[in-house]
Amino acid sequence: QVQLMESGGGLVQAGGSLKLSCAASGSIFGINAMGWFRQAPGKQRELVAEITSGGSTNYVDSVKGRFTISRDFAKNTVYLQMNSLKAEDTAVYYCNLLTAGGWRSTWGQGTLVTVSS
Repeated sequence: QVQLMESGGGLVQAGGSLKLSCAASGSIFGINAMGWFRQAPGKQRELVAEITSGGSTNYVDSVKGRFTISRDFAKNTVYLQMNSLKAEDTAVYYCNLLTAGGWRSTWGQGTLVTVSS
């Protein structure tokens, strides 16, 4: 069984920065990518950024140039550096793992990011 533990969220003023971390543990194999999702109140969960096993990265347009995803393979940890935060970035952020079967259906508790304007 795989466990995902997100951390690093908090309250920050608009224009500020935060760095999120997600540590994966358990039966980790066949991972094609790791990603960060977010869910704002009243909205659907969306994929924000992903990093493949080969190191390629993809971002949703709204965070391009502001967020950077990175991964420590040895620690099975993925990070999300968030700069120039905006009020609309306020959400609960979750990490997940992509396998051949798609993104895992089980989610961690997430970490809350609140950006005050």
